[in-house]
Amino acid sequence: MTAVVAGPWTAPAQAQNRGMPVIRDTEIENLLRDYAAPVLRAAGLGKQNVRVVVLNDRAFNAFVMDGRHIFINAGALFDAKTPNEIIGVFAHETGHLAGGHLQRLREQLARAQTASIIGLLIGAGAAVAGGANAGAAGILAPQAAIQRSLLAYVRTQEDQADHAGVKFLTETHQSARGMLELFKRLSNEALFNSRNVDPYLQTHPMPAERVAALEVIAKSSPYFDAKDSPALQARHDMMRAKLSGFLDRPDTVARRYPLTDHSLPARYARAIAAYRHSDIRNAMAQIDGLIQSQPGNPFFEELKGQALLEAGRANDAIAPLRQAVRLSNNAPLIQVLLAQALINSNDRQGAEEAVGLLNSALAREPTIPEAYDQLAMAYGRKGDLGRADLAAAQAALNRGDLKTARQIAARAKGRLAVGSPPWVQANDITNDKPQNNARN
Repeated sequence: MTAVVAGPWTAPAQAQNRGMPVIRDTEIENLLRDYAAPVLRAAGLGKQNVRVVVLNDRAFNAFVMDGRHIFINAGALFDAKTPNEIIGVFAHETGHLAGGHLQRLREQLARAQTASIIGLLIGAGAAVAGGANAGAAGILAPQAAIQRSLLAYVRTQEDQADHAGVKFLTETHQSARGMLELFKRLSNEALFNSRNVDPYLQTHPMPAERVAALEVIAKSSPYFDAKDSPALQARHDMMRAKLSGFLDRPDTVARRYPLTDHSLPARYARAIAAYRHSDIRNAMAQIDGLIQSQPGNPFFEELKGQALLEAGRANDAIAPLRQAVRLSNNAPLIQVLLAQALINSNDRQGAEEAVGLLNSALAREPTIPEAYDQLAMAYGRKGDLGRADLAAAQAALNRGDLKTARQIAARAKGRLAVGSPPWVQANDITNDKPQNNARN
C-alpha cells in the first residue's frame, strides 16, 4: 500500500466498474472532506455520507454518478490555486445532488430512448412509402431533434447547479469568487476550441454565457470578498505538493519546486520525489527535516514509514508508522500500512497485532482489497488457513472478481467450523450473497 495510490484501490463500485484509477490518501481526503462538509450540510445532505473520490487524471473535471460520491480529478486539484476554487466545484456538484438531477436525467434519457425508437419506426415507414432517401431523412431528423432536446435539458441542469452552488456558498458564509474565477479561466482556455461549434451540441452553456450569468449571482453575495484562512490555504498548498511529489516526474517536481524554494510544500514535494525515485538516503534526510519542522504532523511520520517500508526496511518503518497512527487518531489507511510493516517484519507477535489493526481499519473502511490481502497474510503467518482463505476471498470480492472469490471461499469453508461466523461469511460469498462489510 502507498499513501497515494495511482491504481484502482478502494474505489466505489462505479469507479471500479469503469476502471477508474482512484487515489487514496488520508491527508488529502481529510482536507477535501473539510471542503465539502459545510456545503453538503447547507444542501441538506450532511447525513447522506457523501464521499469525495479523487481520480488519477490530469484533466480538469469533477462529476457525480450517484447520490453518494463526488468524483474529482487530480488535475482539478493541481490547477486550483486556492481552496475556494475547489469548494466552488464541490458546491456546483452538490447542486446536482440536491436538485435530484441524476434521477431526472435518467428519466429524460429513458424518454429520449422511447422517442428514438418512435423516430426509427417513423423513418422506416417513410422508407417504405418514399424510398431510401426519404427514409434516411425520416430517421435522422427525429434523432437530431432528440439530441438537441436532451442537451438543452443538460445545459439547464448545469445552470441550476451553478445557482444552487452559489446559494450553498452564501449560506456557509463563503465566497463564490473562486468558483467564478475558475470558470473564467476554463472559459478562456476553451475559447479557441469553442469556435465554430454548434452551441446546441454543448453539454454546458456556452462558456461566455455561463460565466456572465454566474458573475451576476456570485457578486450579489455579501461574502464575495471573503478569503480562505491562511491555515486552509497552507493545507491546500501541501496537498498540491504531495500530489506533485507522487505523480510527477522528478524533473517536473524540480521545476515546480526548485531548491531555492524553502517553503514547507516545496520541501514536501522534493522529499516525496526523492524517495519515489530510489534516493532513500537523501529522502530520509529531507523527511527528518520535515518532522523537525512539524513534530506533530502524522503525515510526515507516515511518509517516513512508507519510504522505509518500500525500501525493504520493515522493522525500521514500524516506529514512525506507530507514531503516524497515534497522531492521526487511528486513520484506517495508515493502520493498514503499519500492519503491512508488522507482517513484513516476520515476527509472529507482529502478525497478531496486524490482525487487530486490519480488523479495526476494515470496521471503518470495509472495502479495501489491500487490507484483506494483508489480513490473509497475517492469518497465514499465524497458521489460521481458514481465515486466511476467507480474507483472500474478500479481497477478490472487493476487486470485483467474483469467480475467484467463490473459489477461495469454497476452500475456506472446508477449513472453518461449520456454522461459525467466518464459515457463514464464506458461505455467503459462494452463494453470491456477499456481505462486503463483514470482517474476519
